[in-house]
Amino acid sequence: MKIAFLGYGSMTHALGSRWAANHDLFIGGRNPDKARACAETLGHGARHGDAPSAVSFGEVVVISVDNTAVFNIIDQAGGPDAFAGKIVVDINNPYNFDTGMTRPVAEGSLSQAIAAKLPGARVVKAFNCCQAKVFEMDPPVFDGRTLVTMYAGDHPQANLQTAELIRDIGSEPLELGPLRHAQQLEAMASVVIKFLMSGRDPYTVLNFIQPEVRPIG
Repeated sequence: MKIAFLGYGSMTHALGSRWAANHDLFIGGRNPDKARACAETLGHGARHGDAPSAVSFGEVVVISVDNTAVFNIIDQAGGPDAFAGKIVVDINNPYNFDTGMTRPVAEGSLSQAIAAKLPGARVVKAFNCCQAKVFEMDPPVFDGRTLVTMYAGDHPQANLQTAELIRDIGSEPLELGPLRHAQQLEAMASVVIKFLMSGRDPYTVLNFIQPEVRPIG
């Protein structure tokens, strides 16, 4: 797949490092030097440039910026028309570090607000419930159990491709349901973030365990 990241922080590096060998990557954002540095670190011919170039390149666009900057980067990338027909993976959480709670969003969740902003895109919520270091694990296994990555979206094909990307990092995909369930994923993430902010190990996760599900491989 052609995967574009908007943003060049720790989550871009974590996911990009797991996908770079098997997918074509483009790192985009407001700071071309940071985008270039991230792409060079990932290697495997990863490209870099501004936000509009990233969205133009990607079949899948991963929004990987601070949650308060999500709509600014969407506008800088070209707005709704630029994202039409794209799979947009929202990995962000509207977390308020002052209150330790999820910020209320009128649409129900940040992902639903993104979908309202981008009616021509296929928005999926995924990869929002773990610290970046977890996704750098190869494979992400805890006490003999493969990490489960939940996701939610309204479009079957976009969901299937997101599940493929989850498997590509060695995680087990678990579809939660339509995009309205992104609100639950964001609430789950707020629990993890609260623990992380209190000093818990960055490998702290909420994992969905079923007796019949065993590690991949």
